[in-house]
Amino acid sequence: MKFALIGYGKMGRMIEEIARERGHEITCIIDIDNPQDFDSPAFRTSDVAIEFTAPHVAYGNCLKAFEQRVKVVSGSTGWMGEHAEEMKRLCATEGKTLFWSSNFSLGVSIFRALNRYLARIMNRFEAYSPTLEEVHHVHKLDHPSGTGITLAEELVAEVDRIDGWQMGQLTQPDGTIEGTTEVPAGKLRVDSVRRGEVPGIHSITWNSEADQITITHDAHNRRGFALGAVLAAEYTAQHTGFLTMNDLFDF
Repeated sequence: MKFALIGYGKMGRMIEEIARERGHEITCIIDIDNPQDFDSPAFRTSDVAIEFTAPHVAYGNCLKAFEQRVKVVSGSTGWMGEHAEEMKRLCATEGKTLFWSSNFSLGVSIFRALNRYLARIMNRFEAYSPTLEEVHHVHKLDHPSGTGITLAEELVAEVDRIDGWQMGQLTQPDGTIEGTTEVPAGKLRVDSVRRGEVPGIHSITWNSEADQITITHDAHNRRGFALGAVLAAEYTAQHTGFLTMNDLFDF
């Protein structure tokens, strides 16, 4: 297949490596210095564009790709909350195709399924109260992370006594702590930590006076995310509409 890359940082380079290993062609690489290449024959020949950039440019990148009739796989977080309805409308009524996920890791997809299953069990046991912590590298701009928000929303949807989530503490790279551990009753507290080059750690803890239960996903490196993005691009090339990891992996 023919893939274009939008964004050529660490993730973009790893996606390129894995895509080539799997026999795909990279038709075009667009980064901050060559946005004009959206309007190029090379880009237009792509089956799918894989977009990993930053929240403030991801939305525009998707629209530019759509203008060239190119499907998009986007792993940029921090922008979909504002633009989700428009993206779904474009896919439903104007024939566009977007595969979006806050996290492309197979392990995280399994972890999300475990989170939903455990939350359904815990809905019966009011003695347990959940909290969520996500840890990422110092370069990550959004907090909580997109994966953290997804996990929080999926947990909230399964537990009757919790009606939403709220940002708790943010630990900055220099150790400075902002926010609070005190959140209103009925809210899931989500804490964020930014340190070093951590690819991503997500932990959900259910605590009671008697004991606690914690599930954790700890990414060793970015390769799992990059492989998932390539698998999503392979899937997107053969499908249309607004797609997610729930379409790719039916857990």
